[in-house]
Amino acid sequence: MNRHIIVIPTYNEVENIAEIIHEIFSLPLPFSVLVVDDNSPDGTAQAVQQLQSQYSDRLFLEQRLKKEGLGPAYLHGFCWALPQGFEYVIQMDADFSHDPEALASFVASFEKGSDVVVGSRYSDGVTVVNWPISRILLSYFASQFVQLITRMPIKDPTAGYVGYRKTVLKSLDLGAVRYVGYAYQIEMKYKAWKKGFKLTEIPIVFKNRVKGHSKMSGQIIWEAFFGVLFLPLQNLFRKK
Repeated sequence: MNRHIIVIPTYNEVENIAEIIHEIFSLPLPFSVLVVDDNSPDGTAQAVQQLQSQYSDRLFLEQRLKKEGLGPAYLHGFCWALPQGFEYVIQMDADFSHDPEALASFVASFEKGSDVVVGSRYSDGVTVVNWPISRILLSYFASQFVQLITRMPIKDPTAGYVGYRKTVLKSLDLGAVRYVGYAYQIEMKYKAWKKGFKLTEIPIVFKNRVKGHSKMSGQIIWEAFFGVLFLPLQNLFRKK
């Protein structure tokens, strides 16, 4: 069995899902893929099912009843993958903002002893393509704000291209992860860091989506802002 599985959450990604699956499976490294679909009305799940006969032992699909957000979809994928025996779980988007070619760097970092690998937009300058300057500034200064509040030594704490060693996910209480968007990304890294796991950033080139529509919303941004303020407090209360 493959040791690495890619978890891809989807909602209305029929324009991208087949292409990214083909690209992942064309890589020289052996990966499995789990698509977690939140009942997409555009036929995303059906597109995955059509590919399962071609990649029967490597492509898996979990269908959820409704759209609940990015965090719950990833957590669903983690809880599915862990009992299957995968050693490494890597989360990535379906829209090609996360380049599949970077997966080799994730594997190399795990082999060097990393427990959590973060595909970072800011570890080597700013490596973001086709974003308006206003969004780059918002994302960059949000990352600075997270570092200031949490003291976590990660330059891109809201990054969504992240890999976890199995031991990390098993040590976390996944049922207690409370956030769904950017705050989910921060919360997972923060909890792993506070448990003493080794977090490593690798530089990636982040590209804005070409097909489909962004799921970004003001609610997700505000959740991240207030969620960051509460994370250190949660950890403090647990110690008492």
